[in-house]
Amino acid sequence: MNDFFFFLLDNLKVFWNYTGFANVEMGHIIMILFGITFIFFAIRYEFEPLLLIPIGFGILIGNVPFDLSANLEIGIYEEGSVLNILYQGVQKGWYPPLIFLGIGAMTDFSALISNPKLILVGAACQFGIFGAYIISLQLGFAPTEAASIGIIGGADGPTAIFLTSKLAPHLLGAVAISAYSYMALIPVLQPPCMRLLTTKKERLIRMKPARMVSQSEKIIFPIAGLLLTAFLVPSGLPLLGMLFFGNLLKESGVTRRLAETARGPMIDVVTILLGLMVGVSTQATTFLTAASVRIFGLGALSFIIATCAGVLFVKFFNLFLKKDNKINPLIGNAGVSAVPGSARMSQIVGLEYDSSNHLLMHAMGPNVAGVIASAVSAGLMLGFLY
Repeated sequence: MNDFFFFLLDNLKVFWNYTGFANVEMGHIIMILFGITFIFFAIRYEFEPLLLIPIGFGILIGNVPFDLSANLEIGIYEEGSVLNILYQGVQKGWYPPLIFLGIGAMTDFSALISNPKLILVGAACQFGIFGAYIISLQLGFAPTEAASIGIIGGADGPTAIFLTSKLAPHLLGAVAISAYSYMALIPVLQPPCMRLLTTKKERLIRMKPARMVSQSEKIIFPIAGLLLTAFLVPSGLPLLGMLFFGNLLKESGVTRRLAETARGPMIDVVTILLGLMVGVSTQATTFLTAASVRIFGLGALSFIIATCAGVLFVKFFNLFLKKDNKINPLIGNAGVSAVPGSARMSQIVGLEYDSSNHLLMHAMGPNVAGVIASAVSAGLMLGFLY
């Protein structure tokens, strides 16, 4: 009887050591609370739910502790595990170009084509990327790490993941979480900057209605856009090529099935995998470091600099425009490439001061320009630093 009791006790000890309760550390608890917070904000306040729910739940999955010595091959960093195989899409940069294909297939570039000068607003917002890059260098980060941190200011999660996977894969989790977090926090971060940097008179500027864009122009744009940007920055080809290819599928008028697949089921599947794997990669043992905290801070700074640069550039640009052709500075924030979140924020803030002044369609011009500009910026950094 005593032998059976000790046998049972030994087996219970083995079982206990196998459970997450026996292997849990404070870091796991902290990260699980982070994951629950992401899910809460996604559901309660609808902050980018398509991104934050997969990322938040991925954080929960990635921080269920287990005995690493057991060689269970279930962890994301264990070679050959299912999660490790799925994570290759993030680590090797497979998912971001597919996301760009879907973005291209759902994006209407008409606002930019009808008012080409708005591309300068999208370009101006890239000051956030290079500003944070310089600051990161001063704080002791290596050039490749600084570039990965700076790209957060483009407010484009797939671009940030693509660049970081090439230049600083050890920072991938922190950079990806930062990029997607600040995309979700657009309603919190951007409006104060927009109000602070504009006057009441500027907020009431009414822009001229955009001209109608022909179907021929819509077809020519992705072809001309690809050749111009890719010849200028060949290293950005994986993102730029897929973006413009997706747009041609949409605008050609003869590949509707392909366009619908790209902007529907395909991008949904890839978004689920990308968000979930980004979340799972945040295991407390590799994620909770002083560097991660600094990356979060620098990412916020990069995003704020980008927003302010866009607004200030429009104010400066207006000095050279005729009175009836001026741009409302409230669309300057839309130069970051969080489509369509930042453009929607231009509309929301604009309506606070004039309930009949609809800025959304105008803001979509710099918004889609920001997508192109952030991919070009990533290509530049990749070309110089890889």
